[in-house]
Amino acid sequence: MSFVSNPIYVLVMLSLMVILSIYAGKTKLGKQFGAALLVILFTAVIANLKLIPSASNSIGLYNVIFKYVAPISIFFLLLNINLNSIKKAGLPMISLFILGSLATTVGILISWVVFSPETVLGKDAKVIAGMLTGTYTGGSVNFNAVALEYGFQKKGVLYAGTIAVDNVVTALWILVTLILPMLLSRVWKSKITVSEIKKDQVAFSEEGIDLTSLAWLTFLGVTSFYLSEILADYLPQIPSILILTTLGIGLAQTKFVANLKGSHHLGLFLVYLFLAVIGAYCELNAVYQLKEIGITLLLFTSLAVLLHGILTIFLGGLLYRDWQMIAIVSQANVGGGTSAIALAETFDRKELILPAILVGSLGNALGTYLGFFVVYLL
Repeated sequence: MSFVSNPIYVLVMLSLMVILSIYAGKTKLGKQFGAALLVILFTAVIANLKLIPSASNSIGLYNVIFKYVAPISIFFLLLNINLNSIKKAGLPMISLFILGSLATTVGILISWVVFSPETVLGKDAKVIAGMLTGTYTGGSVNFNAVALEYGFQKKGVLYAGTIAVDNVVTALWILVTLILPMLLSRVWKSKITVSEIKKDQVAFSEEGIDLTSLAWLTFLGVTSFYLSEILADYLPQIPSILILTTLGIGLAQTKFVANLKGSHHLGLFLVYLFLAVIGAYCELNAVYQLKEIGITLLLFTSLAVLLHGILTIFLGGLLYRDWQMIAIVSQANVGGGTSAIALAETFDRKELILPAILVGSLGNALGTYLGFFVVYLL
């Protein structure tokens, strides 16, 4: 085994990128970007320099972080949630998310007309369009649901190329949504003021974690994840992340769990670790190696996501004009619930964490249907 593929070495590098991002995020320039954006950028650089594995030579550690670390990070962040704090944010985010999902579908269809990907990709083009509609509504679960239905995963190079393009565009859109609120607020002033944001904040303790709290948090996180997986087997119509969310919210309302120290910082560190893997998956060389197919996929996908963004921003601006919330909703569509939570944390919008998770789960429900709908239309 090459040392670059050694999981301990890779974990060292990912942790180092998180540490560098936290420190860089405290500098005058770094504050303009935030640690979440920086960890993606730093890790993307070292992955493309082949200092750590990327998507095409992914290792088991990355799968562990996606499958276990990301959901448990959400659980830890939920332990600071006060249910009363999300009443105002819930309905606007759900309505915006549905609009964003429809904007994704419209973006895919318009991009199809503009680039005619079927001329390069043949009959596979409409399946890819359906897969991308699914993933940019709800995530990789929907991407693979459409792929499996049509046996697309058997088309090795094309399947891998589509994933590579998806990873690159998703990482780029995280960067865009981190920067957009700052730019948009200068052009079209937000309806939400700083004082209103602070009034709605979810309070959390910034006290350092102690041994007792660490032991309990670890136990609760792992146990709740295990229970959510078991219950999901018996209730397949309910996503396990939604069950885990419910467990976290319920525990957060108890005095004992509320008094545990450090759950917020522990959850945030794990989110940054997840974002580091997102950065590692941003593999530019894999897209280049596909030549014409890769360029077609990249242009088709990029325009679709851009149109999603334009439509979501325009409609969201007319309805609510809370640019941070709109960016979080768009990220929940394109990147999924975990990256949407990272945005909420970066913007210091604690009251939007739970709605971000809920709309992420809604995306899992909607994405497959919209994906098959697009395949049927084309």
